[in-house]
Amino acid sequence: METVTHAASWFEIPVIDFERAKKFYSRIFDYEMPEMPMGAGMMGILPHDRDNGVGGAIVKADGYVPTSTAGSLVYLNGGANLQTVLDRVTSAGGKVLQGKTEIPSMGHYAFFADTEGNKVGLYSMG
Repeated sequence: METVTHAASWFEIPVIDFERAKKFYSRIFDYEMPEMPMGAGMMGILPHDRDNGVGGAIVKADGYVPTSTAGSLVYLNGGANLQTVLDRVTSAGGKVLQGKTEIPSMGHYAFFADTEGNKVGLYSMG
């Protein structure tokens, strides 16, 4: 197999209520989320560097159903210190499932549940 730079190339987080989810992710990242149609559905693009990073989106479309806290787990980039993002989760309508936790010599992670019932991770170096 060839060596690749990133294990993931794109990800999509399913949502039930697009406007509610867009508001949630916009608030926790302090970011105005661009949106675009996806067939009969809708996609909201999460913050990322299109030229150098792995991106993802929230998606409301047929066949996209949040899997609660038991499905695949996506870690979003928490920036320099994920605590900044994590501190906004509750007031934006989500729930912190695990606070900022150190991974020795690697950084930190945390988990939250979004407004749609998805378990999502955050990761940061600091």
